[in-house]
Amino acid sequence: MARQSYYFTSESVSEGHPDKVCDRISDAIVDAFLREMPEARVAAETMATTNKLIIAGETRGPASITKEYLAHLARLAVRDIGYEQDGFHWENVDIEVLLHDQSVDIAQGVDAAGEKDEGAGDQGIMFGYACRETPELMPAPILYSHKILKLLAEARKSGNEPTLGPDAKSQVTVRYEDGKPVAVSSIVLSTQHIDPTMTSADVRDVVEPYIRAALPAEWIKPETVWHINPTGKFVIGGPDGDCGLTGRKIIVDTYGGAAPHGGGAFSGKDPTKVDRSAAYAARYLAKNVVAADLADRCTIQLSYAIGIAEPQSVFVDTHGTGKASNEAIERALRQVMSLTPRGIRQHLSLNKPIYERTAAYGHFGREAEQDGGFSWERVDLVHTLHQLLEKEYA
Repeated sequence: MARQSYYFTSESVSEGHPDKVCDRISDAIVDAFLREMPEARVAAETMATTNKLIIAGETRGPASITKEYLAHLARLAVRDIGYEQDGFHWENVDIEVLLHDQSVDIAQGVDAAGEKDEGAGDQGIMFGYACRETPELMPAPILYSHKILKLLAEARKSGNEPTLGPDAKSQVTVRYEDGKPVAVSSIVLSTQHIDPTMTSADVRDVVEPYIRAALPAEWIKPETVWHINPTGKFVIGGPDGDCGLTGRKIIVDTYGGAAPHGGGAFSGKDPTKVDRSAAYAARYLAKNVVAADLADRCTIQLSYAIGIAEPQSVFVDTHGTGKASNEAIERALRQVMSLTPRGIRQHLSLNKPIYERTAAYGHFGREAEQDGGFSWERVDLVHTLHQLLEKEYA
């Protein structure tokens, strides 16, 4: 039997964290190619360190997307994040672009040809998850860790909090009783600040109102422990303080450790890569299962083989909360959506420049947007799932 009373912790990092700077640049490159050619192929990796960006990987797309243009996009991303410090400044950071053509060996496995459908871009396993802990059907610790940093970033960029810098990390520990979140036992926040004379107490005075605004008021108790900039001064931030790489924050990007992760990163990959698109599909299906009241919690695993269109397996686990059997839900999910790479991309309209916005504050638990952004957060399968499972569900 699963534990019903426990503590669980998740962390998030801001858009100015070195790894997130790299995710943002890699996804800006994906968007640039998809904007010009919806069927473009991109696998872009970024490394950031003191006044240096290196962008490498493989692409297949229009010649109009030059290395100079991609360097310009990287510079714009750094400027929007807010880096104008001596060791990392959008205007004078040195940018080296080492992207080259996609391997023909990989291309032949992925491309459709004759009667062969488009295959998966790699082997791998992907997971999706949803639960009733929040209205967004996300685990509470990761959702609120993201929300704290997003509110602080908005305050910084608006000019309301000019003392804050772009780099920050948050961590929220939630107490569960009877399997439900009821309180925050501890809050950890470390944020870069511009004024070197600020103490940890000074920083807390700035950030505490935003932390309280992000969390359910009744969850913050007198005994809640606060750690704000616990090491003291945090002036040197971003890639000048710590090297950044694309794809190093995969647990931050998904469910904060509350659900399994297949190991593949999302950022920098076009949607033919099932590391990204199938993880989005798995979240979409899990969310619709919970939204349809078929379960209170749902984990879905998909698996693929390189060059093969159909998934090798579809696995559903409702953690003992299902109102229909896991096997019946698996069968229904295969009927409501094609889980081939092409089927996923078409169903969720993924061949669009919608990825740069996903690079910080989580790929899940966001609002579906008018232009197709976060389409995997829709709950438009509820009625169909009810019809397919009507006898067992009733």
